[in-house]
Amino acid sequence: MDFQHITSESNINIKEVRSLHKKKYREKTSLFFVEGLKFVMDAFFSGVKIKSVFYSESFAESKLLNHIKSHKKYNISLFKIPDKLFTYISDTDNPQGILAVIKMKKYVLYDLFDNTNLFVIADSIRDPGNMGTILRTAEAAGFSGVLLTPACVDIYNPKVVRATAGSIFHIPSAYCSSVTDLILRLKSRGIKIYASHAKGKIRYFDADMKKDVAIVIGNEADGISRIIKEEADMLVKIPMEGRAESLNASIAAGIMIYESLRQRKSF
Repeated sequence: MDFQHITSESNINIKEVRSLHKKKYREKTSLFFVEGLKFVMDAFFSGVKIKSVFYSESFAESKLLNHIKSHKKYNISLFKIPDKLFTYISDTDNPQGILAVIKMKKYVLYDLFDNTNLFVIADSIRDPGNMGTILRTAEAAGFSGVLLTPACVDIYNPKVVRATAGSIFHIPSAYCSSVTDLILRLKSRGIKIYASHAKGKIRYFDADMKKDVAIVIGNEADGISRIIKEEADMLVKIPMEGRAESLNASIAAGIMIYESLRQRKSF
């Protein structure tokens, strides 16, 4: 596999990567990008479809490049570019010098159903760090998937992707067009909806979360939406003894996600 040497910002491939900084172009092309040696290696070994790899001149001797070149079956376009041009296409302050453009693997809700049916519903989560951490935690705990309400941040936002630490390649997620429709579809499968809420009557460790449960984590500022509050099977609280009024969304998610794991496993 030979590389192409690009030196101009006006090159069509450079323009494509730059466009993927914006959500509308990611949606239009069904492409996103990851940066850094670990992320690119994770992409290769997870089996996702990689369209192209860009690397800086100072990164040219990487072992990963030898790996890519020795596997022609990948049919990946390989581009070598000056360090300054790599900085131009990068989304990080200190670029590592390697970036991959990847085809999104899109799911619908029915793709995610399995033997355990354990889900996190991210209800209008807008902070990229929180969203990435929720995806990472759900994947680490063996959840079936993450369900996203319409107002959520784009999970292929570069900041979200970095916060997943590679879990973006392993945890399936699906956007829903309607919260009401999502609730109806889950309940038709016998899946209980447990929403994290400060006024919940049941403590999270007293709720049965072994299987067939969707844990709802609400928006950072406003909490869960009215519809979910009204339709949830249970409002679940995380007890707090200090003066804090609430927990960070990803922390709340982590507590409940790992309670589910604790209930399912014997340690």
